Amino acid sequence: MWTQRLTGNAWFPRRRRGRVASSGSHSQAGRERRQIEALSENQSLLTSEPERFLVSDLCAMLEDYLEPDDVRFVYQAYLFGAEAHSGQNRASGEPYIYHPLNVARQLADMRMDRDTIAAAILHDVIEDTPVTRDEVATTFGEEVALLVDGVSKLTNLKFESREEAQAANFRKMMLAMSHDLRVILVKLADRLHNMHTLGALKPKKRRRIARETLEIYAPIAQRLGMRGIRRELERLGFLHLYPNRYRVLEERVRRIKGQRKEMVQKIVATIEQRLLEQDINCRVFGREKNLWSIYRKMRDKKISFSKVYDVFAVRVVVEDVDACYLTMGALHSLYKPVPGRFKDYIAIPKANGYQSLHTVLFGPHGLPIEVQIRTEAMDRIAETGIAAHWHYKEGDQNASAAQRRAHEWIKSMMRMQAETGNPLEFLEGVKVDLFPDEVYVFTPGGDIMALPRGATGVDFAYAVHTDIGNTCVAVKINRELTPLSTPLQNGNTVEVITAQNGHPRLAWLNYAVTAKARHGIRHFLKNLKEQDAIEQGRRLLDKELAVANLSLENVSAGSLDALVESLQYESADALFRDIGMGNRVASVVARELLPTAGKPANNNKHQPLVIQGAEGMVISYARCCSPIPGDPVIGLLSAGKGMVIHRSDCANVTRGKVASDRVVSVEWSDNPEGVFSANIRVLTKSQRGVLAGIANVIAGLQGDITNVSITDRDVMSTIINFTVDVTDRNHLAKIMRRMRTIPEVIRISRVTA
Repeated sequence: MWTQRLTGNAWFPRRRRGRVASSGSHSQAGRERRQIEALSENQSLLTSEPERFLVSDLCAMLEDYLEPDDVRFVYQAYLFGAEAHSGQNRASGEPYIYHPLNVARQLADMRMDRDTIAAAILHDVIEDTPVTRDEVATTFGEEVALLVDGVSKLTNLKFESREEAQAANFRKMMLAMSHDLRVILVKLADRLHNMHTLGALKPKKRRRIARETLEIYAPIAQRLGMRGIRRELERLGFLHLYPNRYRVLEERVRRIKGQRKEMVQKIVATIEQRLLEQDINCRVFGREKNLWSIYRKMRDKKISFSKVYDVFAVRVVVEDVDACYLTMGALHSLYKPVPGRFKDYIAIPKANGYQSLHTVLFGPHGLPIEVQIRTEAMDRIAETGIAAHWHYKEGDQNASAAQRRAHEWIKSMMRMQAETGNPLEFLEGVKVDLFPDEVYVFTPGGDIMALPRGATGVDFAYAVHTDIGNTCVAVKINRELTPLSTPLQNGNTVEVITAQNGHPRLAWLNYAVTAKARHGIRHFLKNLKEQDAIEQGRRLLDKELAVANLSLENVSAGSLDALVESLQYESADALFRDIGMGNRVASVVARELLPTAGKPANNNKHQPLVIQGAEGMVISYARCCSPIPGDPVIGLLSAGKGMVIHRSDCANVTRGKVASDRVVSVEWSDNPEGVFSANIRVLTKSQRGVLAGIANVIAGLQGDITNVSITDRDVMSTIINFTVDVTDRNHLAKIMRRMRTIPEVIRISRVTA
């Protein structure tokens, strides 16, 4: 009886209502859209109840392609879900079970298998009812339980912020996706129906969910080639996030649609006639760019609506690939193509499996119009992506190219999340990867690789393999050595040059674009920094123990282990790392270790720490005074950063605001390594060629100018500030002496404050 009360209609297995269900589906969608548009105008809650999609409608849809036993299995899932959600209502006031039924309808439209449909009906039972995962697995099998659990949120864990909870839930879903791609299909269908019913929520929550949809779920649908769902998510997300902008753009599009309707119809008819003459069977129809795409184009390119020329486009669907290229030739003879606007995504598919020919033609009255040419199969994949065929197992020979690419992408995301401790960092990395505007480049062997627009040689190296990226030292683009920061262009042939001692640089993060590259760089530097910190911590503790004629080598293992345990560290290395990072003071640790070591302190033996200049990432050099080898220096411990080296006379040290236990006595080694920045101020006569002359002097003495700024003092003289990389104080003095011999140089001085 309760099922009849909930649905208003019991289902009989052999009753077929496919056409009625389809008609109801369209009328419901139209009604829901009009209700949401009304909501955006007056910001009031929905007052009218849409026509309900019943379980009988769902089963009638499933009978078209599933076996009777499979339909019965889905119906049992419905009975289970309806009982679990009994007494629960949504924010709109309707019984909760109608939401999972509508999610199942979305997946039935994609002709998904019975386990996916059942999981769609049950997708909220673990999260919102007392039902457990084991109960679902026992009743419906492990596959359904895996899908339901993959979509469920982490409701029993506590997070510091909503953002952290969102990131952790997203990471859990991605992990489930790596086992079964159908998880994301259920989640996208769930999000789509939630967006259709978003009007029942408060404005703040509507905007938050809409922003999340536009930033995460719509791009995922695009990444998986599910263009139809992506467009609808973007439309609804735009509507609820920016209702006024949506309404204005919708009105503008409606107005020009009336103006251009006859022209588009004329172009479609002309194309059909030309292709008929060429004996090419086809479907030709107009396509309207969605409002979110129009808005993003206007925002990103800072153009007005009148400058958006591809609001309307024409799509031509033909029988096979050969007909695509024949159609392209026929259209280029009919209308002149716009130079540089032809794209062949058939020969080089997009990363999500999308295939089509794109060209822009000068239509009637010189108006540019975009034409897309594809086969029926390509058109189906363009709309449904990985759902075009629902084979999902890795290694399945029947899986589509889109699904194999999706698996590769998800696997790369899983490698990244396994090495990322912070879920927020993982989510940001995925977001970077979800907005690709592809550029296609070639390996030296002729293989094609797709990278996001703006990708550099560093991104290419990491795309080949993480180890290649980690040892990359240079790249050749079209056989010419180029900087690693050079953006790649379509058609470039890229070769990576590696070296055994090569490693990532922090500066690479300034121009690396892909999530894989940025994560690889961060992961390597993080490990490198930890090793540097451990070594630095050992040196600092050794220096303090030397006061008592001790060193770590002759401190007993028992004494050190006892100290590590009392300070609640997992290991001695963890203690050394904290000392090296400046989070714990070495002198304090040494004092706690000395009593257990049994050695008296010798206050007269406090040797300075020797710095080589190439200690790694836990020693840095202060920008305020720019110390170089030969300068008297002092070290300041900074929590989380390690040690910062200053000149002894630096005002930041002498002001007395630094705690004494944070000050470390240091001195340069006899043979320091590396290069160091020094600032020089030069007063010159205002004459042509002075800057070039000074630069030649610096370069001739193996100095490297990293920054230069010019300030006019008066009509007779100019002040030029240089930042120069030198090896030590003698090297700098040599450069300054040579610069004084230039006739136009009036005065030169080193800036140390």
